[in-house]
This record gives sequence, C-alpha cells and structure tokens, in this order.
Amino acid sequence: MSDLKDRLLPPPLRGDSFSRPSSSGRQPLLGLDVSGLKKRGQGLKSWIRVDAFANTQVIEVDKFSMMRRCDLPARDLRLLDPLFVYPSTILGRERAIVVNLEQIRCIITADEVLLLNSLDDYVLGYVVELQQRLKASSVGDTSPDYLPFEFRALEVALEAACTFLDAQASELEIEAYPLLDELTSKISTVNLERVRRLKSRLVALTRRVQKVRDEIEQLMDDDGDMAEMYLTEKKKRLEGSLYGDQSLPNDGVSFSAPVSPVSSPPSSRRLEKSLSFARSRPDSAKSSESENENIEELEMLLEAYFVVIDSTLNKLTSLKEYIDDTEDFINIQLDNVRNQLIQFELLLTTATFVVAIFGVVAGIFGMNFEIDLFEQPGAFKWVLTITGVCGVLVFLGFLWFYKSRRLMPL
Repeated sequence: MSDLKDRLLPPPLRGDSFSRPSSSGRQPLLGLDVSGLKKRGQGLKSWIRVDAFANTQVIEVDKFSMMRRCDLPARDLRLLDPLFVYPSTILGRERAIVVNLEQIRCIITADEVLLLNSLDDYVLGYVVELQQRLKASSVGDTSPDYLPFEFRALEVALEAACTFLDAQASELEIEAYPLLDELTSKISTVNLERVRRLKSRLVALTRRVQKVRDEIEQLMDDDGDMAEMYLTEKKKRLEGSLYGDQSLPNDGVSFSAPVSPVSSPPSSRRLEKSLSFARSRPDSAKSSESENENIEELEMLLEAYFVVIDSTLNKLTSLKEYIDDTEDFINIQLDNVRNQLIQFELLLTTATFVVAIFGVVAGIFGMNFEIDLFEQPGAFKWVLTITGVCGVLVFLGFLWFYKSRRLMPL
C-alpha cells in the first residue's frame, strides 16, 4: 500500500522540494501546495481512476468535464465533495453509479471507477482490493457467478463500508461492557461521564449504520433502481442499437462513399446525437427493456451485505439495550439510597420531636414562680422518669404508625 500511496501523491508533495527556503530566505509553509491551490480555484480535482483491467492512474478533471464524462448532474457530484457531510447514498444513473459510503466516495461506470484522490487508508485499501479482484477475475469471466465490472466495484465498496462500520461497532463493544460493569459496581462522576460519551458515540454510529442499511433496503425494494444500475447491459444494448442503425441502407447510398467534410459532423457529435436519440425513446420501450433485465445478481449481492449491515445494527441495538438496562439499574440503586435517606431523615425528625418534649418540661420548671413540687426531695427524679417514659411511648407510637402505613420497613 505504501507503493500505491507514493504513486498517488502529487508531485509537489514528493521528497523535500516543498521545504526548501525561498529566494528571500524565508522558510515556506510546510505542506502548502500553491499550484494545488490554483488548480483548486480553477475547479480541477485529482481523481484516482481504476479501469476494468486493474490499471490505476491519477487524473485531474474539473467539475463540468466530470459531469459531461459521466452524464451526472451537479448535485450528484456534490455528494462526493469531502467538504460536505452527507449521509450514505447509492444512486443509479443513466451511465454511472454514484456511491457515497463512509470514506468510499466514487463514481462507477461500465468501464472505470473514479475516486477522489485521498491518502486515507480506507480509500487506498479499496483501490488495492479492487485491483486484486479484477486481476483474479480476469481469467474466469465465463464462470456462472460472473459479475459485471460495475457490480464488482460496488461489491468492494459495500464490503469496505460494512467492514469499517462493523470494526467500529466491535471496538465500541470492547470498550463499553467493562465500563458499564465498572459503573454498576461503583457509581461515580468520572464513570458517568465516560458512559455519557460512550452513549453519544453509540448513537452517532447507530445512525450511520441505520442509514447504510436503509439505503440497501431501499435499493432491494425498487426493481427499477436495480435495473438502472446494469451499466454494462445498457452499454451493450446501446452499442448494438448504434451498430444496427449504421448497417441499415440509406436510400441506396453506400456508407463507404466519400462525403463532404463540410456537411459531415464529427464522429463525437454523431455519437452524441445517437445517444440522445437512444435516450429519447418512448417510456414504454424503456419499461419493456427493464422488465427483461435479470436483476437477481444485484439483488443477491445487496441481500448478502444487507445481512452483514443488519447484523452490525443488531449488535449496536443490543449494546444500547445493555446501556439502557444499566441506566435503569443505576436509577433503581439511586432511588433505593434516596428512600433510605428519607427514612433516616424521618427517624431523626421523630427523635427531635421526642427530645423537644424534654425542652418543654425544662422550660416549665425554669419559670420564676413557686410550686410545692419543687420543695420535695425526689421530685426531680420523678419528673425525669415520667418525661422519659412519655418520650419513649411517643417514639414507639410514631414507629407503629410508620409501620402500619408502610412508610418504613421495620
């Protein structure tokens, strides 16, 4: 992969040419590609092109040339722009398939795959894997499980996206379960904060996995969209129709006869006219052709990766349920502690009321007036005994009331 990365690096970033000081003696900004900024201002973008023979090259194409090359509207190319964040999307067009699956953003045609030139390991891994599969299948094209070029490229993109999401889900699982078990044993602010961050990552990853699953399911439910993605079949039919039109007689005039170069349009213009004529056929003819298309290959391909992404989604759903169960368990524990504190506070309040009885008696005996009871020698002991017994009886009465009302387990 390092050799591929060196080949895909733009020339200004190879070696140490960008770190040389300028004529003024100032050190230029490291990694700043001025020529790249100019090209970017002109709309040029660097693309990695992989053809059907596993050949790879880097091309620079502006936006409008890419639109004409792949017959795509501007809004489809906007999905591939790394400056914007769009959900995962797979779009089948007349001459191309637009794929936006996580890091893999590419345009698949019947003859080539065009990826935005990125040094991301997943993009380079996609290129390497696609080259290996194209080289491996170049010998056995007549096998029963042969897939057209566009489906092989789409399969590698789906596999890369599903593998990437499943790897992230597995990492999240490995991190989540020990953390949740630690939280159940010890509830602390640090553990709660870690679980909160973990849950945020889980929600974001679940949303991405759900979007990929919904996109695959939507394609599987629409036979028209799947038929639209058979680019090789459409190209063969179009070429057959063009060759058939050229073989027809034209009022007895031979096609090999010399024609005036002034009245003869260029070959590219004739091809565009033929393409426009082929696209302007009645919708009934299109529908009859799409009904005859065999979409079982693509449906089986999508179904296989639908099972994979659905398994990843189920894994994340189980993890979310485990987090919800942990939160419920923690809430139950906190409620139990809160109830114990309330019961203890109730006991303290009752004991305070009983002690207040002694305060009332002490206040009465502390008044400045004469009573015969003060002059008796054992009066103080009797007052303390009677007050203590009354306080204990009042306290026991309150406990009996709490037990009868089930306010406190006694």
